[in-house]
Amino acid sequence: MHAYILTHLSDAILLRDLAALITRDRITTAALLGHIAEVDARRLYLPAGYTSMHAYCVDELRLSEDAAYRRIRAARAAREFPAVFAAVAEGRLHLAGVCLLAPHLTVENAEELLAAAEHRRKSEIEELLAQRFEVPMVVRATSAHQLVPGRVECTADPVQDQLAAEEVERASTCPAPDDQHAPGRVEESRTKAAESSFLLQLAIGRSTRDKLRYAQALLSHSVRPDDVAQVLDRRSMS
Repeated sequence: MHAYILTHLSDAILLRDLAALITRDRITTAALLGHIAEVDARRLYLPAGYTSMHAYCVDELRLSEDAAYRRIRAARAAREFPAVFAAVAEGRLHLAGVCLLAPHLTVENAEELLAAAEHRRKSEIEELLAQRFEVPMVVRATSAHQLVPGRVECTADPVQDQLAAEEVERASTCPAPDDQHAPGRVEESRTKAAESSFLLQLAIGRSTRDKLRYAQALLSHSVRPDDVAQVLDRRSMS
């Protein structure tokens, strides 16, 4: 019988195994963050022929662009604030929450802020940060080489933008890869600074936010929840 076809399992065993796998996955995720953080800190992607940790994760480890961005962001936060590792391993914080918290963590507030975010949904952590730091919704244009004519990318999760900017800065300051370690295989950074871009920040009320989330739910069958531009476009035409 195929290992992934589980129709033969009883309900009780299926639920037990699922819970065990979730626990194991959290521990594995924390260990993965630790490895990414250390490889990143040592810049071991350079002798492998890559100009950034993101390029290494995507092209060498075969992560998706989004998965790479979020794991690198979380790994860097956890290396700076090791309590994040335990929180992820024990299921008190999820990866999305760590990425939201990362830009706001300081030596002074890390312990309290991490505790306040425990066992909260992503939307609840967003609300927590909005209350404490007046974090506005961000509407952004992607870099020029990614733009589709007539389309503006919007997001309430600027993790990818922040990390992309960091990768540009790191790539511009890091030495060239050692050809002896990776002869003839120098990977150019895929992240380029935008030739022209704009940033619009605005605060929206709870009712407006709830309407936006309702529209996202209605369109979830055909539009990614994080593609706010498409959600707004479709709702305005309806």
